[in-house]
Amino acid sequence: MDIKAIAGQLVKTCLKKGAGAAEVYIESGRNLSLAVRKGDIETVEEAASAGAGIRVFVEGRMAFASSNDLAEKALADAVGRAIEFARVTTADPNNVLTDDPGVAEVEGLYDPRIAQVPMEQKIDLAKRVEKLALKDPRITKSDGAGYQESESEVVVANSNGLLKSYRSSGCGYFVSVVAEKGEQRSSGSDSCGRRFYADLKPPEQVADKAAREAAEALDPRPVKTQRAPVVFHADVARALLGGILGAVNGERVLQGASFLAKKMGQAIASGLVTIVDDGTRAKGMASAPFDGEGVPTQKRVIVEKGVLKGFLYNAAVAKRAGVRSTGNASRGGFDSLPGIGPHNFFMAAGGAKYEDIIAATRTGLLVLDVTGYGINPVNGNFSGGASGFWIENGKIAFPVRGLTIAGTADEILNGIDLLADDLDMNLSMAAPTLRVKMLQIGGE
Repeated sequence: MDIKAIAGQLVKTCLKKGAGAAEVYIESGRNLSLAVRKGDIETVEEAASAGAGIRVFVEGRMAFASSNDLAEKALADAVGRAIEFARVTTADPNNVLTDDPGVAEVEGLYDPRIAQVPMEQKIDLAKRVEKLALKDPRITKSDGAGYQESESEVVVANSNGLLKSYRSSGCGYFVSVVAEKGEQRSSGSDSCGRRFYADLKPPEQVADKAAREAAEALDPRPVKTQRAPVVFHADVARALLGGILGAVNGERVLQGASFLAKKMGQAIASGLVTIVDDGTRAKGMASAPFDGEGVPTQKRVIVEKGVLKGFLYNAAVAKRAGVRSTGNASRGGFDSLPGIGPHNFFMAAGGAKYEDIIAATRTGLLVLDVTGYGINPVNGNFSGGASGFWIENGKIAFPVRGLTIAGTADEILNGIDLLADDLDMNLSMAAPTLRVKMLQIGGE
């Protein structure tokens, strides 16, 4: 099936049926997932899907319809529905389509070998990582392991002459285990995802991390409520980015629903902090040559040495703000309208070693898990549950659980005084281990 030809023809059909302008977004793909537990295969599921999302514009009025069937009649019906809807919606001068013909050069998005790897090898990978994790004598149970993969092709066409496409792939595996001691129960998990099958980490690494996470959290001790330094491990430091991401969303900024709305060009964080959104990184899990509207992606510095430099926009919100789209139109699939989202969003690594940050912390909290909503993108407040390890005399002393951390984005971002060099660039949202010099910790 030539979905690129279908998209181009569908735009013409929209115009013939009365649309003044039109856009077609088609996504076609295949997904495989399998799960094992205690060495037995629990499920193997593979599914192929394809569908089209159609935006039409009639005298400035926009409407949307979608179809999960690419047959000619189904698509014609979807076009008819979209045009009918558009005749009754309200006109908006910000309803625009991109005319940017560019495509970013991005390497390593598609691995044809994924589909060629025998199913037995993929099943064996899931079984092996579970077996390796269970070899640790401290581990008592498995919560299961699994493997997933996907291949997709995306096409965007519109009446401004755009017709762009790309293919991408991804694969990964995970394991989750339990350690028990008396009435105590602690779980641990780890996973690995990559664009290319050959780039997956050895299962020994994933199994070891999951087992250690579960076993080392046993026998937690209480700590008193206090203010102390807080070290966010790289595994959870990226949770802080979620609130920042929401706050640099151009839609929120226009609505005044962002604590960063009036901070452009101002220092909002420690000079150690640089935050980047990069849609062009080779083999990046969120890389693409163009966004959900066909605008070329780019590498943008959002925060540079503590200073806020940019927000994220799609075409419509950019028009309302009087700026150009930043290539951040996101789609939840072919059946959704473009929103605003990041690509590979990360805090740049620092120069410190993880071990040195622990050693430099006389007393404090090492956070390995957080719960809650993180930084509130509207008001910048932060609160959440935390577990991990207590640090004494520059050494990890004992596990802790059931603590709370409270503060503000200003406290956290400006309080970052150490950044490690352990950034994992294989994640679509990532940050290195970092230390906040002082935060409120709720304990006993």
